[in-house]
Amino acid sequence: MMEFVDLHLQYRHIQARVDARMRAVLAHQRFILGPEVAELEERLAARVATRHCITCASGTDALLLALMALGVGRRQDGQPDEVITSPFTFFATGEMITLAGARPVFVDIEPVGYNIDPSKIEAAITRRTKAILPVSLYGQAAEMDAIDKIAARHGLAVIEDAAQSFGAVYKGRHSGNLSTIGCTSFFPSKPLGCYGDGGACFTNDDALAGAMQELRNHGQEGRYRHTRVGFNGRLDTLQAAVLLAKLDVFDEELTARGEIANRYTALLHNAVKTPRVLPDRTSVWAQYTIEVEDRPAVESSLTGEGIPTAVHYPTPLHLQPVYVSLAKDRGWTRGSFPVAERAADRVLSLPMHPYLTPLQTETVAEAVQAAVRGPVGAGARKSIR
Repeated sequence: MMEFVDLHLQYRHIQARVDARMRAVLAHQRFILGPEVAELEERLAARVATRHCITCASGTDALLLALMALGVGRRQDGQPDEVITSPFTFFATGEMITLAGARPVFVDIEPVGYNIDPSKIEAAITRRTKAILPVSLYGQAAEMDAIDKIAARHGLAVIEDAAQSFGAVYKGRHSGNLSTIGCTSFFPSKPLGCYGDGGACFTNDDALAGAMQELRNHGQEGRYRHTRVGFNGRLDTLQAAVLLAKLDVFDEELTARGEIANRYTALLHNAVKTPRVLPDRTSVWAQYTIEVEDRPAVESSLTGEGIPTAVHYPTPLHLQPVYVSLAKDRGWTRGSFPVAERAADRVLSLPMHPYLTPLQTETVAEAVQAAVRGPVGAGARKSIR
């Protein structure tokens, strides 16, 4: 059966690099904040062109570090701060706002890149708003210049959730270096992923960098000297070693991802709604996500052909059970964010990784074409078994 993300194949391609890096860690035994962590932070900061990179234990932790460093939580009057974000994202985006003690305020997305619609942000700003948290979904950055201008007018911080867009470029600048703080994830299936959980924060602000470095290590200014309440959010040295090995081939893999996405689009643009990258930015193609009318039928058909799929994401955050009371308080119901809700009902992600062959890409495309047409012509599909 075809892999949705083929980490086995990637490992075979880079096995010597990964093994050598991991053996070095096993030799020096500095498993927590070892030299590979510092080396990785230097390389990541240089790539993104920021003054600081602070690695951490996951992309989720990265969001929490950013919110905590900015003091997002509860106001002096005891009421929660508000953070404006997208309802069409992985749950961690809203979850960390809530965990920090603040309240997520959702704004609908635009239909091209599936990112937050800047034209709708200003109407959602109140005296309680502390930050804007746009998500750079599926591999390309949100409209960050417009968002930053709105934030500047209202004295707000901007945190880019770049969990899916590390390596992408927006108007000549790197995702992660487009706002007050950029946060990314190194979950194994990401374009740059480790062999477990991992993440990083990027900033050009020295004070915020210092705060995040302390917060990820129990709020320690120095050994056993705690100047703030933090948590254990450190990146393991072994994971840093894996990421260093993968960084060596990252640009090569991004090129391959782009070529695969272009093949998919050429084959599918007349059959389904295919993703579009705006002309002033690039995508790292964390997912290749199409839209279909009858998603359950298409999923079933592709599964029958041995083709894995995923849905990113089937339920917008304002409709999640845990936010029922929040939605009631804000007056959010089904229909409140129609673009996000339509996307949630229709999106379908196809296999995407740098080692998909042209034949595999064609096979997936033919299966999608047959699935959206229905039973007629199904026998013409190539088998991938």
